[in-house]
Amino acid sequence: MALAAAAPGTNIAVVLLEIGGLLLLLGLLSKLAKRLRTSPVAFYLAVGVLLGLSPIDVQPQVVDVGAAVGVVLLLFFIGLEYTGKELLGTLRHQAGSGVVDAALNVIPAIAIGLLMELEAVAIFALVGIAWASSSGIVARTIEDLGRIGNRETQGVLSVLVIEDVAMAAYLPLLTVLLAGGALAAALGSMAVALAVVALVLFFAVRGASHAERAFGSAAGESLVLMMLGVTLLVAGLAELVQLSAAVGAFLVGIVVSGRLADRTRSTLAPLRDLFAAAFFVFFGLQIELSGLLPEAGWVALLCAAGIASKMLTGWYVAGRAGGRFAAKLRAATVLIPRGEFAIVIASLAVAAGVDARVGPVTAGYVLALALIGSLATRFADPFSRRWLARRSEVAASGSIK
Repeated sequence: MALAAAAPGTNIAVVLLEIGGLLLLLGLLSKLAKRLRTSPVAFYLAVGVLLGLSPIDVQPQVVDVGAAVGVVLLLFFIGLEYTGKELLGTLRHQAGSGVVDAALNVIPAIAIGLLMELEAVAIFALVGIAWASSSGIVARTIEDLGRIGNRETQGVLSVLVIEDVAMAAYLPLLTVLLAGGALAAALGSMAVALAVVALVLFFAVRGASHAERAFGSAAGESLVLMMLGVTLLVAGLAELVQLSAAVGAFLVGIVVSGRLADRTRSTLAPLRDLFAAAFFVFFGLQIELSGLLPEAGWVALLCAAGIASKMLTGWYVAGRAGGRFAAKLRAATVLIPRGEFAIVIASLAVAAGVDARVGPVTAGYVLALALIGSLATRFADPFSRRWLARRSEVAASGSIK
């Protein structure tokens, strides 16, 4: 009896030690990332990869439930950034930018998938991985660098909005295909998703005040518990009907608007950061470095295509907004990072047992572009100033001659 009673206590002690050590490490890395003015996502992924290589036997309960909650909160917070009216306005006026963005990213991804000799469903997963920029990283970068009021920012945010809405239809379709469902069933699932999105947008435009009244003056503890409960419930129901928990959470975020969205954003942000970190670590844990190194060539090719495609997209949307060289360069670099959706898609593909290369390639891709994108956009303004100064010097010397 004594031995039986001791075992659970020992396990709890190990779990608490692992959680404490992991959180302390992630906190230090987050502090380092802020000092470097870059995203901590790449650091979190690296921690997961290194933990997988270490002799430490990480208890699965340390991160797996936290990872599931993390992806839900990530997508919920992305939804909070948009109101129904903003979404409808963006879809109506910026559709051209969305088409350009899709073409520039989807076509190279399909070509690389064919070169890798992936199966059709794995290529479809690679398309989503390569397409969507990280809304979380991009939005945080724009805010940290003080670019909210810049001419090109509205175009950049429009691209993110269109990508996020497209993912709401893409994820259910991918889920059915990964499960081995027929194309007709997959298209039916996508049609249901689009219908739900349309219904949510209608409610977000016409009935947003109902959500405000439903939560009343909830704040602090009550707001955290109520909002988190509703989000997880809807995400769970969405998963049950194969709509994807991520999409369900995103749609809940869209419905929450106005002052309620502001209160929710400030109150739940620490929880979002905590569970999002667990999500990225969990994904990194599933990647074996021995599997990543042989795919370095494909990672490099995918990164080159991903950087070029997003830079062209950003240059185009900034040009439409009337931006000049500096604005175009800022928009071109800020869209480079991939993150939340890429890892969600890769996690689904890995769980479904598709081509084993998808996981390592995605990990390398996200790691590289999170770092490259953060550094490139940080130095975009200094580079453009030097370039314009050099151009002025050349013009001046030419006029003297």
